Amino acid sequence: MATSPNENNTALKPEVAKPKLPPMFKVLLLNDDYTPMEFVVETIERFFNKDREQATQIMLKVHTEGMGVCGVYPQDIAETKMTQVLMHAKEYQHPLQCTIEPA
Repeated sequence: MATSPNENNTALKPEVAKPKLPPMFKVLLLNDDYTPMEFVVETIERFFNKDREQATQIMLKVHTEGMGVCGVYPQDIAETKMTQVLMHAKEYQHPLQCTIEPA
């Protein structure tokens, strides 16, 4: 049986799937009275791909306000960066603390 051009097709139009974005997390450095400022700047440059000026601004925010945001990432990347910073600080025997929180 042939279908006429006026007959409704029952085939569904494919929906365009929009992937849900993952929850984002802020990676924060916390101020302490022992970690050298230069070490903090170098850590930010190394693990967060910031240039010297950006890293210095973040370090000053950590120093003056008690904490500073180094970046915002999906949870797994944020956790990895936090772990890398903590291991790096421990390797150089600095008490630098790094944490994550929902953005």
